[in-house]
Amino acid sequence: MSCLDCSCIVRTRVESIEPEKQSDSSLHQYLADEHALSWILPSLGGDELTHCTSSVSHYELQVEIGRGFNNLTSIYLARHTPTGTLVAIRITDLESCSEERLKALQNEVVLSHTLRHPNIMTLWTVFAADNWLWVVSPFMTYSSARHLLRTYFPEGMSEALIRHLLFGAVSGLNYMHQNGYIHRSIKASHILISRDGLVSLSGLNHLYSLVNNGQKSKAVYDFPQFSTSVLPWLSPEILRQDMYGYNVKSDIYSVGITACELANGHVPFQDMPRTQMLLQKLKGPSYCPWEINTFPRGESRMKNSRSGVDSGIGESMTRTMTSERLQTPSRTFSPAFYNLLELCLQQDPEKRPSASSLLSHTFFKQVKEQTKGSLLSLLPPAVQHPKLQLATVPSVAVWTKSGCIFPSERGMYWEF
Repeated sequence: MSCLDCSCIVRTRVESIEPEKQSDSSLHQYLADEHALSWILPSLGGDELTHCTSSVSHYELQVEIGRGFNNLTSIYLARHTPTGTLVAIRITDLESCSEERLKALQNEVVLSHTLRHPNIMTLWTVFAADNWLWVVSPFMTYSSARHLLRTYFPEGMSEALIRHLLFGAVSGLNYMHQNGYIHRSIKASHILISRDGLVSLSGLNHLYSLVNNGQKSKAVYDFPQFSTSVLPWLSPEILRQDMYGYNVKSDIYSVGITACELANGHVPFQDMPRTQMLLQKLKGPSYCPWEINTFPRGESRMKNSRSGVDSGIGESMTRTMTSERLQTPSRTFSPAFYNLLELCLQQDPEKRPSASSLLSHTFFKQVKEQTKGSLLSLLPPAVQHPKLQLATVPSVAVWTKSGCIFPSERGMYWEF
């Protein structure tokens, strides 16, 4: 039987489950059922496995490269031994997952099987081994944009690199929006880059469908689960939780915050106490979220840090937040970049552009005329990454039916 035939048969079984009607025990039983869950995606060509397999014995774990899901999931660089292909494997302990997290896992499995776009992270194979869920996906050589910031661009990326990363992310986001989904977790750690310069969005376990029972909702009132870590990126309307709800435009706000994150090397509001950050977002900041590091030509940082209006946190705190970063030279960006930020970070979601309109923004004009090789020219050589020196990394993981002996070395640069 071909991979395509296998996928079609099992896909029906996966989508037949309605998460809202499942109990904790039934969800756990379903996710842990090797025969019910195991499926393989059809090949789309390109950098994918030639022969799909769903056996633990076919994967050789190399080193841990990240954590996620409140440390219930470990992400490993592994080798698919039948083909020698490097892959990323996420292994989740289902027994330790709450009902909400089991639903989130199921949601991601279903969505990754239905959303097929070059700029959305692909899951090659999903299967269960006892109470452990294995999710096999392409190994993204350059990891995430967040990792690039931490390792190579602590003061922020160049505008050219930001342009490429955002264009890929917004392209994937546009596809999601057109299919009735809100991502709700756009940030640098969910923007992954492959070895050939392909940008993909991950973080599918936060997605929310606007289509229910054949009807498309105009607004959502559901607050994202496990959202504590993504608060700085969330839009004011999601945080407000009022009668108006939120829609796909909330993702556009997150794109603006992510653009600031890529330009500054850190996410806006990160130096604020959480309560203060929430107040600033809800009432609208008296200073621009991108002002700390990114300034138009001829404007000083201190001038921008003092807007002339009381921010609610006091001038002394503002000075404290910016003083350390005032020591580095000012960085400049184009008017098109600032215009993009202003559009995305509008307080009124109706004033923000759609993802489709955003792709036509002047800021992205150049990237449309370039190739993926242009992105690679802006990145450090992949072989310089310490975790990619695979010749010196022995296989130190052994899987048994009673559990997994994981590598002790941790290279935490993937986050899901």
